[in-house]
Amino acid sequence: MISDTHGLLRPEALRFLRGADHIIHAGDVGGPEVLHDLRTIAPVTAVRGNNDRGRALPKTANLKVEGVEIHVLHDIAELRLKAGMCVVVSGHSHKPKIEERDGVLYVNPGSAGPRRFTLPIAVGELKISGKSVRARIKELT
Repeated sequence: MISDTHGLLRPEALRFLRGADHIIHAGDVGGPEVLHDLRTIAPVTAVRGNNDRGRALPKTANLKVEGVEIHVLHDIAELRLKAGMCVVVSGHSHKPKIEERDGVLYVNPGSAGPRRFTLPIAVGELKISGKSVRARIKELT
């Protein structure tokens, strides 16, 4: 997972994402070259962030991986939780976070683009095996 690249796709992020079966971009992509470069690694599901005005990206996306429902949106404040959601991936805050509440795993991979304030540069990973889902955040140097 990656979010808030704002047109900057760091080599460290690309290295981390190599070997992924699927890449989720939780918005504020920046230019089309970011998604192009990510697609050279794996299929990509991307959503529109508040800075992606005019981009032909959906506001939300849903995908199912090994029976696990994943909902993707940029701003968690806009979430309308639906029954059956197992994982929610969001961005926007630039703050990496993993939290489980009421049986739903919420993951924000943080920002992999330009540094904002003193927040870390980060990406995330979902490991799915059957109905088991583990998330981790990887801070980039």
